[in-house]
Amino acid sequence: MKLKKLSLLVASASMVFATGLMAKDSLMMATTTSTDNTGLLDYLAPKFEKETGTNLKWVATGTGKALKMGGNCDVDILFVHAPASEKKFIATGFGGDRQQVMYNDFIIVGPKKDPASVSGMAPSAALQKIRDEKANFFSRGDNSGTNKKELSLWKNANVDAKSASTWYVQTGQGMLRTINMASEKSGYTMTDRGTWIKYMSQKGEANKMKVVVEGDKSLFNQYSVVSINKEKCSNVKPELAKKFTNWVVSDSTQKTIADFRLLGQALFIPNAGK
Repeated sequence: MKLKKLSLLVASASMVFATGLMAKDSLMMATTTSTDNTGLLDYLAPKFEKETGTNLKWVATGTGKALKMGGNCDVDILFVHAPASEKKFIATGFGGDRQQVMYNDFIIVGPKKDPASVSGMAPSAALQKIRDEKANFFSRGDNSGTNKKELSLWKNANVDAKSASTWYVQTGQGMLRTINMASEKSGYTMTDRGTWIKYMSQKGEANKMKVVVEGDKSLFNQYSVVSINKEKCSNVKPELAKKFTNWVVSDSTQKTIADFRLLGQALFIPNAGK
């Protein structure tokens, strides 16, 4: 009889616990791979849930696909890094409130031996030299924010890289995998600095790559959140999107982002409201 009562108590407690989990609000986000690969969202999500009672779920993909998910009404909010595309998305009516959150910068990395001798060059000169030397260059080729920026840099350099048949490789992969492919084939690639720091932390002394191009103002990389407009997507949760937006741009969360470091280096610099 005592065992039966105990079983009933355990079952009742389990049902209450499960009901509590089901009752918790969930916010669905589409985001770029860099916020996921670096571990930033794994770092932020528990804090967001603890402070707001809202469970954060996300799909990490290229910014282009994230915007498409927003247009398909599959998510409540976007956390992406392609400002021009974000503004076009808002102009369609599907995007609502857009708030800057943080930034880092894009860099070009290549083999430590730097076979094309591009270290220290400006982006356009470096890309022209890579083309002239037919040095292997690995592009994500996935319409991500990084890929969009890379293509704009080739355009600025007056190089039609996508027409190349041998040295220009479109991987269709995320950033970490693309850096690995470049390393394996002694090639170059462009990445955001946060993902590069994550890569270095994983590779340690086995890292065969280094930064060859950095510091140009054209390499600035802004991250923002964009809520989905309920007038276009009746199933979205604008109140939860607003809750996350307010939370991520708050002074306390901005400090949390600033404190997120690997190898003693900041992966992202908060700049909400600037």
